[in-house]
Amino acid sequence: MNEQITLRAPEPEDLGVLLAIENDVRLWRVGTATGPYSRFQMKQYLSRTENDIYTDKQLRLMIQHATEGVVGIIDLCDFSPRHNRAEVGLVVREDMRGRGIAREALRCLEKHCFGLLGIHQLYAYVPADNLPSLNLFGSSGYEKTARLKDWIRTGTVYQDVCLFQKMNPHIS
Repeated sequence: MNEQITLRAPEPEDLGVLLAIENDVRLWRVGTATGPYSRFQMKQYLSRTENDIYTDKQLRLMIQHATEGVVGIIDLCDFSPRHNRAEVGLVVREDMRGRGIAREALRCLEKHCFGLLGIHQLYAYVPADNLPSLNLFGSSGYEKTARLKDWIRTGTVYQDVCLFQKMNPHIS
């Protein structure tokens, strides 16, 4: 499927997609958002980001499908140059899920991180009830190394997350 999926930097034309994903309240439980982003804020983000992991300490990439356009976003965040690791975040449009897009986007990201950037470790926090994401990371060579109790909160309810880690196979 890799000829169908590419990763690219965000463009100003992606504003609508970025707002739709960032302002989807169903996703807020796993992120750090405490409220919606305005159009102005997102335009500022797009104009200010260098999209360089060493400058921004994060890297946001649009998941581009050959015929369907932008189908999601894959992020590296909490990049630590000292420890040479980054957290992976991934969202695929609801109407495009179940087609292997997340798996291919993750594979493309790993190739970039482990090959070009030489990152030692990628990791992801996955809610314990998110079976598709647990499957994705578990079947993509990520090791489930911990279950963190009451790690995320939605309202007054706390939920466990599973920590998945994958080491760069080219670095010992």
